Amino acid sequence: LLAAAATPAVATAGVAAAASRAAPKAAAGQDRPELQKAIQDFVDAGYAGVQMRVHDQRGEWAGSAGVRKLGQSAKPSTNGRFWTGSVAKAFTATVVLQLVAEGKIGLDAPVAGYLPQLKLDRRITVRMMLQHTSGLFNYTGEFYDDGTVVPGIPAAGKEWVDNRFRSYRPLELVRLALSKPSKFEPGTGWSYANTNYTLALLLIEKVAGRSLAEETQRRILGPLGLSGTVVPGTRTDIRGPHAHGYYRYEDAGQWKVVDVTRQNPSLLAGAGAMISTTKDLHTFFSALNGGKLLPARLLAEMRRPHPKSAGLFGRYGLGLYVQDTGPDCVGTLLNHNGSVGGYGTLMYSTPDGKKTLTASITTGDAAIDPAQVFPKALDKLLKDVFCGGTAAD
Repeated sequence: LLAAAATPAVATAGVAAAASRAAPKAAAGQDRPELQKAIQDFVDAGYAGVQMRVHDQRGEWAGSAGVRKLGQSAKPSTNGRFWTGSVAKAFTATVVLQLVAEGKIGLDAPVAGYLPQLKLDRRITVRMMLQHTSGLFNYTGEFYDDGTVVPGIPAAGKEWVDNRFRSYRPLELVRLALSKPSKFEPGTGWSYANTNYTLALLLIEKVAGRSLAEETQRRILGPLGLSGTVVPGTRTDIRGPHAHGYYRYEDAGQWKVVDVTRQNPSLLAGAGAMISTTKDLHTFFSALNGGKLLPARLLAEMRRPHPKSAGLFGRYGLGLYVQDTGPDCVGTLLNHNGSVGGYGTLMYSTPDGKKTLTASITTGDAAIDPAQVFPKALDKLLKDVFCGGTAAD
């Protein structure tokens, strides 16, 4: 999933000063050599750059490794902006569940009741949509257990590179998905599909009467002061300090690398179209898990994973993954990671929201196999952050 990632730029001294103001116990990079080494491992494995922020019982630590831009020596800033990819699903799910809390949406009500013009299967509920159990075709293509591939809008390779500035309308994406056969009967299986969260965008906008960007700003970004986060619509640039992301692809038998820092995120409307910072993601995920954004009963629903959803990041609830790290670590760990061309994002928290890890990773020009490299580096990173010194927590 995470074949890439990012980091942005801010003067190191300014970041250190801001971190000190935000957390009196903030530790300088040299005080946490194991964390610096863990992000350096990603760079040594072939990624271009990493920025990471950790909040735990020792305070706040922020560091970076690698380069901000290929051919230059400057490191990524520790709080620059980046494309988040699917981390945006946690925000979208939170907005839907806030509307559930207000009685404007029923968690187990048919989505078709709110969006009749789509002629959805009435068995598909709001819960199934957020949980990826709707069976809806993934508009970027489906891969079946028997090896069958049903193509959708290209989200990888030369075709994605050539079309990365194209604008898509959410309704167009959902209608494309609905024109294809469902992957399974609603509620009978689990399959991660961006279609579900673009459908959630349409649901939010119909019920709230405002755009997803406006509703996210009103309900989450504004109240939490997340000034570095934006739902960009069709905007193709990252404004402010940021690291560059690169994409390696094959064209007529030749491997090429292109800077994809500028791209149109509308292909992932509601599902992965967001720009943020490690600090903002920490603030959001800590607040969510600390019970500041949802009532306890809905936060519990969000954390109830579907049994068929096992994967690298754990089992899927409603807009986040639930991972069991075992008795020798912190036990339950909540997360939602994401990736989009050139960039990958990590967002982890303990259930009380007091210990978090947020990071952005950028890909460069190295020929790496993410399926091999990423899980190993991620496992070591999580152990260093969440399993080390657990007894002192």
